[in-house]
Amino acid sequence: MKVVTGVVGNDIHVVANRLMELSLHARGYEVFNLGVNTYLEEFFDAVVETGADILLISSLNGEAEGWSREIKPLKAKYKNLDDLVMMIGGNLVVGSGNAKDIVPRYKNYGFDLVCHQVDLNTGLNSLEAFIKERNK
Repeated sequence: MKVVTGVVGNDIHVVANRLMELSLHARGYEVFNLGVNTYLEEFFDAVVETGADILLISSLNGEAEGWSREIKPLKAKYKNLDDLVMMIGGNLVVGSGNAKDIVPRYKNYGFDLVCHQVDLNTGLNSLEAFIKERNK
């Protein structure tokens, strides 16, 4: 499966981004890593260009929420993305917050999977379980 990944917005957490890429490769995914400081349009353009099955957005500085509010309207501008698995992970809010409140909010923004402050392997296990369930 093909995955487009990167760090959204004004976030420069390159080490975490690289670890994500390595972990995805180790699990057999074909990875298109857009790096840090990536705008939403760049993610969707890359999904279309590569024919990716999964869009995995990362944020560690907590500013993802401001960007994520634009996911649904932006995705609607692109064609043939109905089957795209959309996942976001990392630290998803500035300040404190708990997953019980944050996860539903991000799902409302349009994400299928939301991993707020979840370790990488747990998040990738969730992705694989989601895909397995979806493909039944």
